Amino acid sequence: CGAGRNAVWLAGQGWRVTAVDFSEVALRMARRLAAERRVEVDWIEADVVGWTPPARAYDLVCVLYLQLPAPARRTVLARAAEAVRAGGTLLVVGHDLLNLTEGWGGPTQPDVLFTPDDVVAEIGDLRVEKAQRVRRAVEEPGASREAIDCLVRAGRPPSTAV
Repeated sequence: CGAGRNAVWLAGQGWRVTAVDFSEVALRMARRLAAERRVEVDWIEADVVGWTPPARAYDLVCVLYLQLPAPARRTVLARAAEAVRAGGTLLVVGHDLLNLTEGWGGPTQPDVLFTPDDVVAEIGDLRVEKAQRVRRAVEEPGASREAIDCLVRAGRPPSTAV
């Protein structure tokens, strides 16, 4: 969750939020931001590569700009997908591999970049609703550039049990 901007924003929209980061410093900043905005978030200090969220427990699981080497990414995405409850959504956004040659900013190591196809292959049985590259404006002093992100939204079908 880094400094907590997305987690705090979601909490401000009425979501009950659990946010994970390995950095005590980032979590301290996130807690401060949550206090300023008067929202509550369940902060967990853990490395997401080793942390396992509860199975089928969340309506929304967001993996945002988590740039890991492929083996670690596969582990994290499989666990994230398993954490999505029936009727829930997984949202993955990150720097796309194409950004390295055609985009601006982001990591310069190709082993931590990925494509929509990579993500789709790593999220198990979730139903893919959107898998695409998205161009995003990046404002630099004196210049406007574009970054290329990977965006995948997938859901677990609602339960049919009565």
